[in-house]
This record gives sequence, structure tokens and C-alpha cells, in this order.
Amino acid sequence: MLLGVNIDHVATVRNARGSIYPSPLEAALLAETHGADLITMHLREDRRHIKDDDVFAVKNAISTRLNLEMALTPEMLENALTVQPDDVCIVPEKRQELTTEGGLDVLSQQDTIAEFTHKLTAAGIRVSLFIDADERQIQASHDVGATVIELHTGSYADAYNQQERNRQLIRLEEAAIQASELGLVVNAGHGLNIHNVAPVARILSIKELNIGHALIAQAIFIGLPQAIEKMKQAIFRARSIPY
Repeated sequence: MLLGVNIDHVATVRNARGSIYPSPLEAALLAETHGADLITMHLREDRRHIKDDDVFAVKNAISTRLNLEMALTPEMLENALTVQPDDVCIVPEKRQELTTEGGLDVLSQQDTIAEFTHKLTAAGIRVSLFIDADERQIQASHDVGATVIELHTGSYADAYNQQERNRQLIRLEEAAIQASELGLVVNAGHGLNIHNVAPVARILSIKELNIGHALIAQAIFIGLPQAIEKMKQAIFRARSIPY
């Protein structure tokens, strides 16, 4: 299982004081040096954390993959075609939200998503859709031509008791199996941390996890290299692979 390290909240800390540090670029380079398999960044329409210059700087400096999360807007499409990341993950986005709330509604936007997917794919960019663990959304993702989905794990991470957590975990596993049978690559992320990642990591149909807030939060106390190291250990232990 691959680990994508999302560095958005390094930029959040930087922007809180309007300074030039901490640097998202430095975080990206440090992350890939210490085990990140890819770097994930979300360039929001309001530029609340990652800025345009951050994306270009990281794209030009890293040797791992760049996964650019973006909203379904013409501006972001043109931006992605200019930056040329390895992957684009199309996510829902609302100005008033603190973080991404739920998955993309592919069903209601199939024509637009198919158009974006075609243009990005033609440019050599792999397209992922960030969706809920819903069989209709999975089928629609396949139908519009995406080759990857990222399952939103927020309902699992935020479950109010163990029974609900188990129910959400079953939903994730069933969704991952369905998507794999359709030929989709299955990733997952949102709300995962060192304490809840193992059950999701045991779902063999899921190939990649993208984790940001929890890693950056833990890095405040133990440093980013050790935070990544501990997360990778937890993932590999869950998959029963020696680390």
C-alpha cells in the first residue's frame, strides 16, 4: 500500500502569519526523503492554504508523484493542464467548509466530469474521483472514463461508536471490491490517523492512502520524518508485510 502525504496544512501554518515559512516545498522534499510515495496538494479556489507558486515549486522539485486535488471548475482544469501533475483528483469544494465534506456527486455531473477526464487523460494526467463508498457513484466514475477513485473515509473516521465504525468499514470494503472488479484503481483518504488507519489498510483492494492533517499535526510533536515513519509502520503491519 502506497502512502501519499498531503502537505496542505504546512501552508495553513505559514499563511496564519503571512510569512514564508514553514515551506510546503521543504515539507514535500522531506516527506519523499522519509518514505512518502507521492505528494498530495489541494489548490483550492480561495487559495486558503496552498498557493499557485507552491504547486509549481513542488512539481519541479520532487522526484515522486504529484497528486493535485482540484475542484470541477474551468480555472482548475486549465491550471492542471499547465502544471501537468502526475495525477489529478477531482474533489467537491465549498467556500464555507473547513475541509472536504463528503464525496463528489458524479451521477449529477457526468457530462462535465467526462469532459474534464477526457482532457486531462489526453494530456497524460491520470484522473481520480473522490467519492463516497456508494455503488452508483462507483459505476458512474467508471462510466465517465476515470481510471482511479479515492474513497472518502470520513464517515468511518468520524463514526460515533464501534458499531457504526464497523458498518462504515464494511461499506468501504464492499465499495473497494466493486470498484476493483470494474477495473478501477482504488485509493482512500480523509480523517485517517495513526489510531484508525489499520482496519482500512487491511482492505487489500485499496492500493493507496492519502493522509495529511493527522501527519502534520503529529509532526508538531515528533517531527515529520518520524510521523511518516510511524504511519508507514502502522500501514505495513496492518497488511502483514515486514517493515
